[in-house]
Amino acid sequence: MNPDLNKLHPYPFQKIAKLKAGINPPAGLSPIALSIGEPKHATPKIILQAMQENLSGLANYPLTKGSMDLRVAIANWLTQRFNLPANTMDAEKHIIPVNGTREALFAFAQAVIDRNKTSAKILMPNPFYQIYEGAAFLAGAEPVYLPCTEDTGFIPDFDAVSAKTWDDCQLIYLCSPGNPTGAVVNRKDMTKLLNLAKKHDFIIASDECYSELYFDEDNPPVGLLDIAAQAGNTEYKRCVVFHSLSKRSNAPGLRSGFVAGDAEILDKFLLYRTYHGCAMPPVAQAASTVAWQDEAHVKLNRDLYREKFSVVLDILQPIMNVQRPEASFYLWAETQQDDETFTKELFAQQNVNVVPGSYLSRDIDGLNPGSHRVRMALVAPLAECIESAERIRRFIIGS
Repeated sequence: MNPDLNKLHPYPFQKIAKLKAGINPPAGLSPIALSIGEPKHATPKIILQAMQENLSGLANYPLTKGSMDLRVAIANWLTQRFNLPANTMDAEKHIIPVNGTREALFAFAQAVIDRNKTSAKILMPNPFYQIYEGAAFLAGAEPVYLPCTEDTGFIPDFDAVSAKTWDDCQLIYLCSPGNPTGAVVNRKDMTKLLNLAKKHDFIIASDECYSELYFDEDNPPVGLLDIAAQAGNTEYKRCVVFHSLSKRSNAPGLRSGFVAGDAEILDKFLLYRTYHGCAMPPVAQAASTVAWQDEAHVKLNRDLYREKFSVVLDILQPIMNVQRPEASFYLWAETQQDDETFTKELFAQQNVNVVPGSYLSRDIDGLNPGSHRVRMALVAPLAECIESAERIRRFIIGS
């Protein structure tokens, strides 16, 4: 067996199951899950209709590179959404459809890391999406955790990283808007990272899966590609972004996303994926094409989240330190007691499930940036989100 498998940590939900083992919450309270970030809004009818109309595609082997129709739809969406210069996003060279960004984020490290360099490092935010860490271990690289705390605005402090670490860095995972914090890396810091990548020759993998879940319609989150283009890097060198329909279009089961950016890097990644055997089914490609071409359902999705955040925060802010994020569907709430105890007792008393922040982070020099915080995903219907907030309020006031 690959010995690097032994480096993998249990997934957060395995740890939560162990934490709650043997606890029987009140039978009169129905369970409410704020733990898993699985969208619960209805999948748009245009996606379902496109799938029904293209079932004949099941008779064909799909291309790993995806259909030209899908890649053109993605290129047009990227250009419009991030104000990219005309004709700089080439559907032929700069885009690869993927079966959800989770598998692509993991596979990307396996393709781009040079294992011959024993000092190879992959940098990532802390707290983080655990796929980044697993990808680093299985690629034979050392994960380096960049604390994202209230003091840093919940984004990595790139100035705190030594020149030696940047020299050893082959890849950095960026998550903006962030999971679990909802923080957005601003233009200044994104530009700083681009300059560091050029100076030290590493790749930026920007996980932007929550980019379409924002609250201010006039100020959507910036992305890596538009910052690169503004800096004159219209070939998107060292830049690769990951986007998904799971959150944007409430279609997590479609397993549809894409990777876009540096053509030279993606050419090699396409070679890897061809051997990997992970082409998107034609039916999913057809549904994805219409999804990327429509913004009406995405705007409606934001309206639904905006309403939930407003009502839930009105209930919770008077009794705990919790703020509306810049984007995403998460609340990153501070707890007075340790986050494990809070999670366990909230489940035991109110049958509400949340994620301990320390389960999403790693201890570095005795400090865990997720300590005394919990992640709550406001993915349930409005009434259920309100009920969960009321239960959390009763739990805190009564504790």
